[in-house]
Amino acid sequence: MNKERQIAKNPTAYYNYTIEDTLEAGIVLFGTEIKSIRNGKINLKDTYAYIRNGEVFVSGMHISPYENGNIFNKDPLRDKKLLLNKREINKLIGLTKQKGYSLIPISIYFKGNFVKMKLGIGKGKKLYDKRQDIAKKDANRQIQRNLKSGAY
Repeated sequence: MNKERQIAKNPTAYYNYTIEDTLEAGIVLFGTEIKSIRNGKINLKDTYAYIRNGEVFVSGMHISPYENGNIFNKDPLRDKKLLLNKREINKLIGLTKQKGYSLIPISIYFKGNFVKMKLGIGKGKKLYDKRQDIAKKDANRQIQRNLKSGAY
């Protein structure tokens, strides 16, 4: 029974991209980074993932240095390796090369004692798509407000 506990979300992932598929990946981290993540000192804004030499890395993920760590603290913005199996990596390589998809980190969470990343495969939205999404969200919010107040 693995309990999942969300740590951080990428606030712009679903706004800037149309996510078509998601994957779960492990992350290679050091001890002081894990302690800092347990304290919630992580930021996923402006993060992206890329493939280099058959391995997947995430860049731009900021993990604040652990306060009680000393020489063992790592660079907060260093690229972190993601752990995926070969079949998943080959699928990602095919999609990103041929169809123009991007790899977007969506969220970070604990699954048991392990830190996992939800990685999305999606295409960037155009400006008019973003406007449509905002209009739909506003309309749904207005409908919910009217239903709640009793004014149908």
